[in-house]
Amino acid sequence: MGKRYYMLACLAGLLLLVISEPALAAEEAAQGGYLSGYDTNVPQPAAMSWWSTAAYLVSLFVIFAFVVGMAYLAARFLGGHFAKPAATAAGRIVTHLPLGPNRSVCIVEMAGHFLLLGVTEHEITLLTEITDPEEMEKLHRMDGEASISGDMFSQQLGSLSGLAQKIPPFLRK
Repeated sequence: MGKRYYMLACLAGLLLLVISEPALAAEEAAQGGYLSGYDTNVPQPAAMSWWSTAAYLVSLFVIFAFVVGMAYLAARFLGGHFAKPAATAAGRIVTHLPLGPNRSVCIVEMAGHFLLLGVTEHEITLLTEITDPEEMEKLHRMDGEASISGDMFSQQLGSLSGLAQKIPPFLRK
């Protein structure tokens, strides 16, 4: 019985909506319609639009300061980590050739000797020692050219690191 009353109430509501909707639409059309407030030819900006413009500009400067701050932090904490490893008295990596996941071949200079190493995830194997003077000279020249040009990412991070060093010390803490 409850289901019948529910259906009857829904049907009555739908009928009331269908009958009253044209009357409401006619009343709205008689008052000028939904665009009746836009009949002026020269709209004037509201006073609040100036506040919203100022808030927009302030938020723009805040975001810009955030990006500059993040660039500073990236230069400060990541600048040296991605740069080319510095040569030490013990040795340096001359070149590195990735062969696949966790596999590579490296040429390392240790105490004036050039070593060709196979590197995997679990071991490092000496493949050969380069003793040919011409090859050794080529490796010295290649390493000199690479240190002059460098890759773009290392150069950019190095320049950010230089920027971080130019900031006054009292602002770094």
